[in-house]
Amino acid sequence: MNTKMPYVRILVFGGLMCLLPLVLTTYYLHIAILVLIWAFLACAWNILGGYGGQHSFGHGLYMGIGAYAVAYLVNRFGLTPWVGLLVAIVLSAAAAAFIGWVVFRLSLKGGYFALVMIALTEAAVYIVSNINALGGAGGLEIEYRGNSVAFLQFAGKGGYFYIGLILLVFILLLTQWYKRKRFFYQLIAVRDNEDAAEALGVDTVKTKIKANVMSGVLCAVGGVFYIQYYLYVSPRSVFGESVSVQILLFAIFGGLGTVWGPVVGACLLVPLGEIARAELGNTFQGAHLLLYGAVMVLTMLFMPNGIVGAADRLRKRWQGRSATPVADSQGGEAA
Repeated sequence: MNTKMPYVRILVFGGLMCLLPLVLTTYYLHIAILVLIWAFLACAWNILGGYGGQHSFGHGLYMGIGAYAVAYLVNRFGLTPWVGLLVAIVLSAAAAAFIGWVVFRLSLKGGYFALVMIALTEAAVYIVSNINALGGAGGLEIEYRGNSVAFLQFAGKGGYFYIGLILLVFILLLTQWYKRKRFFYQLIAVRDNEDAAEALGVDTVKTKIKANVMSGVLCAVGGVFYIQYYLYVSPRSVFGESVSVQILLFAIFGGLGTVWGPVVGACLLVPLGEIARAELGNTFQGAHLLLYGAVMVLTMLFMPNGIVGAADRLRKRWQGRSATPVADSQGGEAA
């Protein structure tokens, strides 16, 4: 197998996506940007939840750290978001390392880990809502400064689209590269059988903490892009439970522990959610969340491996059927 081909596919995908701003209207370009944001966040979650098997229901916490770090530094000190990005990376890495150290050393996993992360994000909502410097419950708004690369603000949506596309291509290449590294093999071993992994000499706690840090930092980067696109952030818009659920839903629907699964999930579900919000938002608030919930239940029941997993299973079955007549024919000639 050509080891370079997966990287070529990612780059070709990025090249073709570059053409979208030339053919899409403003509204559909907005949806495309949302797809890029959620696909990036789902890919980040997939490192811990998909490859590591640690299903966090609170990755909005790290997304919120990134968004609020940038918003505060821009508003309070007038610093460029590039500086805020570095601060967000440091803060999210520290938070993810501390949370991982506490939670994984207590051997909390599965539902317990998910509950802890839900509790932390809910706590973040109420804490930030009571901090006036962070805008309280009303949130923070960043002043629009016009077309400025230094402040990551653009006159049209094209600039945001290309920034989002660069981020998505980067995380796809990073995931593909890490798939062949020792760390990812250890992470998958922890997911499949933690006791067996420990017996083979894998430091399971350290492996999970490292995955949590990597996943958390990337989600914080996604939060930075989120605030720069919307120029507004509130506690519920990033720390809210619906945000964390959407992040993991796109990965689960597309295919856990796969490079392309989160992208497929976001490409299919984000437009559906936006259509539901636009068509039913006035008469049925939260229609998109109901849709996401139904999709999650159906996916867990009928496609536990997601769309990519189901497609891969069908491909192998088809290859098996096409190979059978050849084998029978050869066997008959030999007889």
